[in-house]
Amino acid sequence: MKIVRTDRELEMTLVDARLRELGATLVTMPDGSSEAELSRELADADLLLMCYAKISRTVIEHAPRLKAIIKYGVGIDAIDIDAARERGIPVVNIPDYAEETVAEGAFALMIALAKRFKTIQHVMQQDGWAWPESRWLANDLAGKTLGLVGVGRIGTSMARMAGAFRMRVLGFDPPAKNISAERFHDLGDMLEECDFVSVHCVLNAQTKGLIGETEFYRMKPSAFLINVSRGEIVNEMALLHALQSGRIAGAALDVYGQEPLTKTGHPLSALYAMDNVLVWPHLTFYTQEAMHRLEEETLARCIEALEGRMLTVKSHDPRLRAQTAGVVFEPKL
Repeated sequence: MKIVRTDRELEMTLVDARLRELGATLVTMPDGSSEAELSRELADADLLLMCYAKISRTVIEHAPRLKAIIKYGVGIDAIDIDAARERGIPVVNIPDYAEETVAEGAFALMIALAKRFKTIQHVMQQDGWAWPESRWLANDLAGKTLGLVGVGRIGTSMARMAGAFRMRVLGFDPPAKNISAERFHDLGDMLEECDFVSVHCVLNAQTKGLIGETEFYRMKPSAFLINVSRGEIVNEMALLHALQSGRIAGAALDVYGQEPLTKTGHPLSALYAMDNVLVWPHLTFYTQEAMHRLEEETLARCIEALEGRMLTVKSHDPRLRAQTAGVVFEPKL
């Protein structure tokens, strides 16, 4: 059996070694592989493991032997699910390996914004000390209001952490029936009350560009935005303008519509020079514990495919739950 794994920069040593031990021919491909390169390598492949690579209809149509697509991660927006379903190719992801991990990362970024870590660390590195001048005044989290855009697994963890810091927690998540926050049905109404806004919803047709110019005008000028979900949920040009004009106080970003972020030649390159912006390289998920869980779960799905069994869908994403071939669904809790 031939297995193709994209995005080899994300090391999966346990997965790679185990698949080779099982006798599979494993081909790893770098980030940024073109549609043509993917199509060519998948022409005789039985199984595809992907993380960030775009798996288009064209790529899927050029893979006649493909038996399954395994996303070793959570978001499935890069996969043409409809094209896979039409071919009867099951698609699964690993939805719960880093829910606490990413929430911790988002919370750490929020603390760093509130406490002005970037600017104070910069002056310490440059001058060796910083006296208590007004420009270094930070903010408490206790008593502040956090708004969550999306209150699924990660958002719920974020809400619990914020509660421990005695923050008021609001939530905007139309599909949710029960959420661990004060629920808002109108995003703009929630944004008006927030000191911090943290994005945790999935990227789909309904959430792309969910936060744009109108939403930034509804936010307090003293408010901060944190995004650890997907860059395209935010209209990034509107965000850049809001930051440059002082419409909002700052932002911490772990995700971008175009990755990797670069210091020059990127639509968001100007963010690097902003003292009120923290840019992180899509690594809030990346801890020893989370990677262990990711590799174990990925291997479990691979072995199901290699043994010709139904693949387990643990996600509650309706796009994956709509599949009718080659999958078995873990019951919803």
